[in-house]
Amino acid sequence: MENYLNAEKKEEIFQKHGKSNKDTGSSESQIALFSYRINHLTQHLNSNKKDFSTQRALLKLVGKRRSLLDYLKDRDIQRYRAIIKELNLRR
Repeated sequence: MENYLNAEKKEEIFQKHGKSNKDTGSSESQIALFSYRINHLTQHLNSNKKDFSTQRALLKLVGKRRSLLDYLKDRDIQRYRAIIKELNLRR
């Protein structure tokens, strides 16, 4: 299996959603990275329905993303709305 999340892809995500390509700490960049990984794992589970360890990892990632979104919503509603719109997430 090829490495779907290499350093260049991470930098591209951080550049697009963070303050810079080295901005790994902002909520927006972490949410974007989690969303990318969630989409990848969802595609994997569509073809491997009995892969329960991946299913558990997916649920943990969704929970982490939800926690970050709740944090961002409490701190700065404008940034929350912007990232929701940008990544086409729904509540």
